[in-house]
Amino acid sequence: MRLFPAQAFLFLAVVAAQTGSVDWQTATDLPNVDMTGLTAVQKRAALKALRERACVCSCDMKVAECRMKDSSCGDSRALAEIIVKAIREKKDPEKAVADSDLVKRKSSSPTLLEAAIPLPINGAPSKGPANARITLVEFSDFECPFCSKAVAKLETILKEYPKDARLVYKQYPLSIHPHARAAAEASIAAHAQDKFWPMYDRLFANFNRLSDASVLAMAKEAGLDMARFQADLKSDRVKQIVARDMADGEKAQVSATPTVFINGKRYNGPLEMVILKPVLDAELTAKK
Repeated sequence: MRLFPAQAFLFLAVVAAQTGSVDWQTATDLPNVDMTGLTAVQKRAALKALRERACVCSCDMKVAECRMKDSSCGDSRALAEIIVKAIREKKDPEKAVADSDLVKRKSSSPTLLEAAIPLPINGAPSKGPANARITLVEFSDFECPFCSKAVAKLETILKEYPKDARLVYKQYPLSIHPHARAAAEASIAAHAQDKFWPMYDRLFANFNRLSDASVLAMAKEAGLDMARFQADLKSDRVKQIVARDMADGEKAQVSATPTVFINGKRYNGPLEMVILKPVLDAELTAKK
Protein backbone atom coordinates (compact mmCIF):
# COMPACT_ATOMS: atom_id res chain seq x y z
CA MET A 1 0.00 0.00 0.00
CA ARG A 2 1.24 3.43 -0.79
CA LEU A 3 0.56 5.24 2.44
CA PHE A 4 -0.35 8.86 2.90
CA PRO A 5 -0.72 10.41 6.39
CA ALA A 6 -4.46 9.76 6.62
CA GLN A 7 -3.90 6.06 5.98
CA ALA A 8 -1.10 5.52 8.50
CA PHE A 9 -3.39 4.55 11.39
CA LEU A 10 -5.25 2.01 9.25
CA PHE A 11 -1.97 0.49 8.09
CA LEU A 12 -0.66 0.06 11.63
CA ALA A 13 -3.93 -1.50 12.75
CA VAL A 14 -3.76 -4.03 9.93
CA VAL A 15 -0.13 -4.80 10.71
CA ALA A 16 -0.87 -5.31 14.40
CA ALA A 17 -3.74 -7.65 13.62
CA GLN A 18 -1.73 -9.76 11.22
CA THR A 19 1.62 -9.97 12.95
CA GLY A 20 0.53 -10.83 16.46
CA SER A 21 2.95 -10.23 19.31
CA VAL A 22 6.28 -10.33 17.48
CA ASP A 23 8.67 -8.26 19.60
CA TRP A 24 10.96 -6.35 17.26
CA GLN A 25 12.48 -4.52 20.22
CA THR A 26 14.09 -7.67 21.60
CA ALA A 27 14.54 -9.85 18.50
CA THR A 28 18.21 -10.54 17.74
CA ASP A 29 17.62 -11.77 14.19
CA LEU A 30 15.68 -9.80 11.60
CA PRO A 31 14.32 -11.04 8.24
CA ASN A 32 16.89 -10.69 5.44
CA VAL A 33 19.35 -8.77 7.61
CA ASP A 34 22.77 -10.40 7.41
CA MET A 35 24.88 -9.66 10.49
CA THR A 36 27.40 -12.41 9.78
CA GLY A 37 30.91 -11.49 10.91
CA LEU A 38 29.88 -8.85 13.42
CA THR A 39 31.35 -9.14 16.90
CA ALA A 40 28.95 -9.35 19.82
CA VAL A 41 29.53 -5.66 20.54
CA GLN A 42 28.98 -4.71 16.89
CA LYS A 43 25.79 -6.75 16.69
CA ARG A 44 24.39 -5.00 19.78
CA ALA A 45 25.26 -1.66 18.19
CA ALA A 46 23.62 -2.68 14.91
CA LEU A 47 20.43 -3.85 16.62
CA LYS A 48 20.27 -0.62 18.65
CA ALA A 49 20.61 1.46 15.47
CA LEU A 50 18.01 -0.66 13.65
CA ARG A 51 15.56 -0.24 16.53
CA GLU A 52 16.06 3.52 16.73
CA ARG A 53 16.31 4.51 13.05
CA ALA A 54 12.97 5.33 11.38
CA CYS A 55 12.14 3.61 8.12
CA VAL A 56 11.59 5.86 5.10
CA CYS A 57 8.66 3.99 3.54
CA SER A 58 5.97 6.13 5.27
CA CYS A 59 5.00 3.29 7.62
CA ASP A 60 5.84 5.25 10.82
CA MET A 61 7.88 2.29 12.04
CA LYS A 62 11.52 1.81 12.99
CA VAL A 63 13.72 -0.19 10.64
CA ALA A 64 13.77 -3.28 12.89
CA GLU A 65 10.01 -3.06 13.35
CA CYS A 66 9.42 -2.75 9.61
CA ARG A 67 11.70 -5.73 8.91
CA MET A 68 9.69 -7.86 11.36
CA LYS A 69 6.25 -6.71 10.27
CA ASP A 70 6.76 -6.22 6.53
CA SER A 71 9.76 -8.20 5.34
CA SER A 72 8.93 -7.31 1.71
CA CYS A 73 9.72 -3.61 2.34
CA GLY A 74 12.67 -2.71 0.15
CA ASP A 75 13.37 0.50 2.05
CA SER A 76 13.87 -1.11 5.47
CA ARG A 77 15.96 -3.86 3.91
CA ALA A 78 18.21 -1.32 2.18
CA LEU A 79 18.54 0.77 5.35
CA ALA A 80 19.43 -2.33 7.37
CA GLU A 81 22.17 -3.20 4.88
CA ILE A 82 23.58 0.34 5.08
CA ILE A 83 23.57 0.32 8.90
CA VAL A 84 25.14 -3.14 9.25
CA LYS A 85 27.78 -2.36 6.61
CA ALA A 86 28.71 0.88 8.39
CA ILE A 87 29.11 -0.85 11.74
CA ARG A 88 31.10 -3.68 10.17
CA GLU A 89 33.44 -1.07 8.69
CA LYS A 90 33.56 0.86 12.01
CA LYS A 91 31.81 3.88 10.54
CA ASP A 92 28.99 6.04 11.89
CA PRO A 93 25.73 4.33 10.84
CA GLU A 94 23.70 7.55 11.08
CA LYS A 95 26.08 9.35 8.73
CA ALA A 96 26.06 6.37 6.35
CA VAL A 97 22.26 6.46 6.26
CA ALA A 98 22.15 10.24 5.81
CA ASP A 99 24.65 10.06 2.94
CA SER A 100 22.85 7.20 1.16
CA ASP A 101 21.15 7.72 -2.19
CA LEU A 102 17.97 6.16 -0.76
CA VAL A 103 17.55 8.76 1.99
CA LYS A 104 18.53 11.63 -0.30
CA ARG A 105 15.86 10.58 -2.79
CA LYS A 106 13.23 10.05 -0.12
CA SER A 107 13.95 13.31 1.70
CA SER A 108 13.82 15.48 -1.39
CA SER A 109 10.54 16.95 -2.52
CA PRO A 110 9.02 14.34 -4.82
CA THR A 111 8.20 15.29 -8.36
CA LEU A 112 5.21 13.81 -10.10
CA LEU A 113 7.51 11.91 -12.46
CA GLU A 114 10.99 10.77 -11.56
CA ALA A 115 13.75 9.92 -14.02
CA ALA A 116 13.09 6.89 -16.23
CA ILE A 117 14.59 3.56 -15.23
CA PRO A 118 14.64 0.24 -17.10
CA LEU A 119 11.72 -2.01 -16.15
CA PRO A 120 11.61 -5.57 -17.57
CA ILE A 121 8.08 -6.29 -18.85
CA ASN A 122 8.56 -9.08 -21.39
CA GLY A 123 5.93 -11.75 -20.82
CA ALA A 124 4.07 -9.74 -18.17
CA PRO A 125 0.27 -9.45 -18.52
CA SER A 126 -0.74 -6.34 -20.40
CA LYS A 127 -3.75 -4.75 -22.05
CA GLY A 128 -3.92 -1.94 -24.53
CA PRO A 129 -2.09 -1.50 -27.85
CA ALA A 130 1.34 -3.13 -28.01
CA ASN A 131 2.68 0.00 -29.76
CA ALA A 132 1.13 2.43 -27.26
CA ARG A 133 3.13 5.58 -26.65
CA ILE A 134 2.29 5.44 -22.93
CA THR A 135 3.16 2.29 -20.98
CA LEU A 136 1.87 2.13 -17.42
CA VAL A 137 3.64 -0.47 -15.29
CA GLU A 138 1.82 -1.25 -12.06
CA PHE A 139 3.43 -3.11 -9.15
CA SER A 140 0.46 -4.37 -7.19
CA ASP A 141 -0.92 -6.75 -4.54
CA PHE A 142 -4.25 -8.56 -4.92
CA GLU A 143 -5.02 -8.30 -1.19
CA CYS A 144 -4.27 -4.58 -0.92
CA PRO A 145 -7.40 -2.40 -0.53
CA PHE A 146 -5.70 0.58 -2.18
CA CYS A 147 -4.74 -1.58 -5.17
CA SER A 148 -8.36 -2.69 -5.46
CA LYS A 149 -9.45 0.95 -5.64
CA ALA A 150 -6.81 1.63 -8.28
CA VAL A 151 -8.41 -0.83 -10.73
CA ALA A 152 -11.16 1.55 -11.86
CA LYS A 153 -8.77 4.51 -11.98
CA LEU A 154 -6.30 2.69 -14.23
CA GLU A 155 -9.17 1.53 -16.42
CA THR A 156 -10.23 5.16 -16.82
CA ILE A 157 -6.78 5.98 -18.21
CA LEU A 158 -7.07 3.19 -20.78
CA LYS A 159 -10.51 4.44 -21.81
CA GLU A 160 -9.31 8.05 -22.07
CA TYR A 161 -6.31 7.01 -24.20
CA PRO A 162 -7.54 3.90 -26.07
CA LYS A 163 -4.91 4.14 -28.82
CA ASP A 164 -2.06 5.51 -26.76
CA ALA A 165 -1.99 3.71 -23.39
CA ARG A 166 -1.40 0.18 -22.22
CA LEU A 167 -1.24 -1.29 -18.73
CA VAL A 168 1.38 -3.85 -17.67
CA TYR A 169 0.91 -5.72 -14.40
CA LYS A 170 3.82 -6.71 -12.18
CA GLN A 171 3.38 -8.84 -9.05
CA TYR A 172 4.38 -7.34 -5.70
CA PRO A 173 2.54 -9.26 -2.95
CA LEU A 174 3.28 -7.82 0.48
CA SER A 175 4.12 -10.13 3.37
CA ILE A 176 1.54 -8.45 5.62
CA HIS A 177 -1.19 -9.89 3.36
CA PRO A 178 -1.42 -13.64 4.03
CA HIS A 179 -3.19 -14.57 0.78
CA ALA A 180 -1.47 -12.12 -1.58
CA ARG A 181 1.30 -14.42 -2.81
CA ALA A 182 -1.08 -17.30 -3.51
CA ALA A 183 -3.36 -14.88 -5.38
CA ALA A 184 -0.39 -13.66 -7.42
CA GLU A 185 0.49 -17.23 -8.35
CA ALA A 186 -3.14 -17.92 -9.27
CA SER A 187 -3.17 -14.91 -11.62
CA ILE A 188 0.00 -16.16 -13.33
CA ALA A 189 -1.53 -19.63 -13.72
CA ALA A 190 -4.56 -17.92 -15.29
CA HIS A 191 -2.27 -15.93 -17.58
CA ALA A 192 -0.93 -19.22 -18.95
CA GLN A 193 -4.46 -19.80 -20.30
CA ASP A 194 -4.89 -16.19 -21.53
CA LYS A 195 -7.28 -15.50 -18.65
CA PHE A 196 -5.21 -13.11 -16.56
CA TRP A 197 -7.53 -10.12 -16.79
CA PRO A 198 -10.76 -12.02 -15.96
CA MET A 199 -8.89 -13.44 -12.94
CA TYR A 200 -7.48 -10.01 -12.10
CA ASP A 201 -10.99 -8.54 -12.00
CA ARG A 202 -12.28 -11.30 -9.73
CA LEU A 203 -9.32 -11.22 -7.36
CA PHE A 204 -9.52 -7.47 -6.84
CA ALA A 205 -13.31 -7.53 -6.51
CA ASN A 206 -12.82 -10.00 -3.64
CA PHE A 207 -9.54 -8.64 -2.20
CA ASN A 208 -10.88 -8.91 1.37
CA ARG A 209 -12.30 -12.40 0.93
CA LEU A 210 -9.34 -14.30 -0.52
CA SER A 211 -8.75 -17.92 0.44
CA ASP A 212 -7.63 -21.09 -1.32
CA ALA A 213 -11.26 -22.09 -1.81
CA SER A 214 -12.40 -18.69 -3.10
CA VAL A 215 -9.48 -18.48 -5.55
CA LEU A 216 -10.35 -21.90 -6.98
CA ALA A 217 -13.98 -20.80 -7.32
CA MET A 218 -12.89 -17.65 -9.18
CA ALA A 219 -10.73 -19.70 -11.54
CA LYS A 220 -13.70 -21.92 -12.34
CA GLU A 221 -15.92 -18.87 -12.93
CA ALA A 222 -13.29 -17.44 -15.28
CA GLY A 223 -13.58 -20.56 -17.44
CA LEU A 224 -10.14 -22.02 -16.74
CA ASP A 225 -9.14 -25.60 -17.38
CA MET A 226 -9.03 -26.50 -13.70
CA ALA A 227 -6.70 -29.50 -14.00
CA ARG A 228 -4.15 -27.40 -15.85
CA PHE A 229 -4.69 -24.44 -13.49
CA GLN A 230 -4.04 -26.51 -10.39
CA ALA A 231 -0.98 -28.13 -11.95
CA ASP A 232 0.41 -24.71 -12.87
CA LEU A 233 -0.21 -23.46 -9.33
CA LYS A 234 2.18 -26.10 -8.03
CA SER A 235 4.84 -25.46 -10.67
CA ASP A 236 8.21 -23.86 -10.07
CA ARG A 237 7.69 -21.73 -13.19
CA VAL A 238 4.79 -19.81 -11.63
CA LYS A 239 6.64 -19.27 -8.36
CA GLN A 240 9.72 -18.07 -10.25
CA ILE A 241 7.69 -15.49 -12.20
CA VAL A 242 6.30 -13.99 -8.98
CA ALA A 243 9.78 -13.99 -7.41
CA ARG A 244 11.22 -12.33 -10.53
CA ASP A 245 8.60 -9.57 -10.47
CA MET A 246 9.28 -8.94 -6.80
CA ALA A 247 13.02 -8.76 -7.48
CA ASP A 248 12.32 -6.26 -10.28
CA GLY A 249 10.26 -4.22 -7.83
CA GLU A 250 12.99 -4.23 -5.21
CA LYS A 251 15.52 -3.13 -7.82
CA ALA A 252 13.19 -0.28 -8.76
CA GLN A 253 12.92 0.60 -5.03
CA VAL A 254 9.23 -0.22 -4.85
CA SER A 255 8.23 -0.21 -1.20
CA ALA A 256 4.45 0.13 -1.35
CA THR A 257 1.50 -0.86 -3.49
CA PRO A 258 0.22 0.24 -5.85
CA THR A 259 3.31 1.81 -7.37
CA VAL A 260 2.89 3.01 -10.96
CA PHE A 261 5.56 3.88 -13.51
CA ILE A 262 4.72 5.91 -16.62
CA ASN A 263 7.13 5.10 -19.45
CA GLY A 264 9.60 3.89 -16.84
CA LYS A 265 9.19 6.99 -14.64
CA ARG A 266 7.87 6.52 -11.10
CA TYR A 267 4.63 8.46 -10.66
CA ASN A 268 4.24 10.05 -7.21
CA GLY A 269 0.78 11.53 -7.48
CA PRO A 270 -2.79 10.29 -7.03
CA LEU A 271 -4.40 8.24 -9.79
CA GLU A 272 -6.89 10.97 -10.63
CA MET A 273 -7.38 12.17 -14.19
CA VAL A 274 -7.32 15.84 -13.18
CA ILE A 275 -3.70 15.32 -12.07
CA LEU A 276 -2.75 12.61 -14.56
CA LYS A 277 -4.00 14.17 -17.78
CA PRO A 278 -1.31 16.90 -18.05
CA VAL A 279 1.34 14.30 -17.20
CA LEU A 280 0.10 11.83 -19.81
CA ASP A 281 -0.36 14.52 -22.47
CA ALA A 282 3.21 15.69 -21.86
CA GLU A 283 4.41 12.12 -22.40
CA LEU A 284 2.52 11.96 -25.71
CA THR A 285 4.04 15.23 -26.82
CA ALA A 286 7.52 14.03 -25.90
CA LYS A 287 7.03 10.81 -27.82
CA LYS A 288 6.21 12.73 -30.97
